[in-house]
Amino acid sequence: MAGTEAKAKTSDSKPAKQQQGGGKKKEVKKETRLGLTHRKAENFGEWYSDVVVNAEMIEYYDISGCYILRPWSMAIWEIMQAFFDPEIKKMKIKNCYFPLFVSPGVLQKEKDHVKGFAPEVAWVTKSGESELEIPIAIRPTSETVMYPYYSKWIRGHRDLPLKLNQWCNIVRWEFSNPTPFIRSREFLWQEGHTAFATKEEADAEVLEILELYRRIYEEYLAVPVIKGKKSELEKFAGGLYTTSVEAFIPNTGRGVQGATSHFLGQNFAKMFEINFENEKGEKAMVWQNSWAYSTRTIGVMVMVHGDDKGLVLPPKVASLQVIVIPVPFKDANTQGIYDACAATVNTLCEAGIRAESDTRDNYSPGWKYSHWEMKGVPLRIEIGPKDLANKQVRAVRRDNGAKIDIANADLVEELKKLLDNIQQNLFDVAKQKRDECIQIIHTWDEFIQALNERKMIFAPWCDEKSQLLFLLVWLSDCGQL
Repeated sequence: MAGTEAKAKTSDSKPAKQQQGGGKKKEVKKETRLGLTHRKAENFGEWYSDVVVNAEMIEYYDISGCYILRPWSMAIWEIMQAFFDPEIKKMKIKNCYFPLFVSPGVLQKEKDHVKGFAPEVAWVTKSGESELEIPIAIRPTSETVMYPYYSKWIRGHRDLPLKLNQWCNIVRWEFSNPTPFIRSREFLWQEGHTAFATKEEADAEVLEILELYRRIYEEYLAVPVIKGKKSELEKFAGGLYTTSVEAFIPNTGRGVQGATSHFLGQNFAKMFEINFENEKGEKAMVWQNSWAYSTRTIGVMVMVHGDDKGLVLPPKVASLQVIVIPVPFKDANTQGIYDACAATVNTLCEAGIRAESDTRDNYSPGWKYSHWEMKGVPLRIEIGPKDLANKQVRAVRRDNGAKIDIANADLVEELKKLLDNIQQNLFDVAKQKRDECIQIIHTWDEFIQALNERKMIFAPWCDEKSQLLFLLVWLSDCGQL
């Protein structure tokens, strides 16, 4: 077994018992094995699947490519939302919600845009046993859903800018290699859609949003990213240019598109007749942007930080930052240890640290250690008889396994420092690993060699479409795409 394996205390004949204060008998669960069956360095894909399931982030659903987001992962999404939503509100962007369904007439109105999503569009064709007269599409993105109404709402320059965002789900009927968080048929995201009177305003917002995406990855998920502009072949269908933040997974040698901010120009304004009367009384078309990040962010975080023990969570996005575990021994003051655990949790919660205690008496402390390591909790606090006597706790870091004894009087201050240190260390380690994979190349032979060695390539770039098409075809043929 890769990672740590521990066992609950069991008895084949009689229920085992542990003392939690009053000596209540408790039947202990049968032997339970913890640990991953695959190692990250040996079988990355299977390791990733093991982690997201065993860490209780997702559950597989009975429809392929669809996944249940369990509370452990949903909490991460909510924490990122709690950062991002106030930031875009500072930019005077307002939240709204548009329907999930799209009429085919509207979907086909912007042919270049639809062409990029056509293979992924899911269609509703029946209602009960009756065939629908006109099939209805389920949104793969919302430009064609929203922009007919932008045309209705925008009449004059006083109606601009119009800046809306929605938190919603998207359906893209991917058939190849579905992967939890990274590539699924349904996922959660936010999508912003804004319209401006001038190109300069739109250009400025593209980069402002891109910086927020960088902050989500680097400041919250502790994942280093590179901001940049996509090639003409990779830009958003129907847009003028696309910017993105790109992460890198050293174990696979592959980049992952983390989030995108698109400058749409006036392409959609032409198609949907989003016109306005400017200050001179002249008719003009709006300039538009769209931008989004999704639950893919969570998958990237797992891939970058996870290890052979399981998930490793940055403290800023961990719904549980500290787990407190009692470690009673025979003839110890068990009730005193449990009381100390409860007091510790109360102290930490009052200080704004997300903490809980694991007082289950049907599992051994060793089993609990492995369980919470699998779930990636940043800090574990152990309280045993010696800690109780010395008025201290033992803190164990998830990121590097370091153990630190901390006096109760200094607990809050020291744990806050530790959590900050863990957050920064995760970013620093991830950045070092990524930077070690960067290779500067100047020739095609160097390019091929670096690619085969799973390097991140820094190279001169030609944006000629014919050359890019050749490169993409070659990468696909050799299994790199």
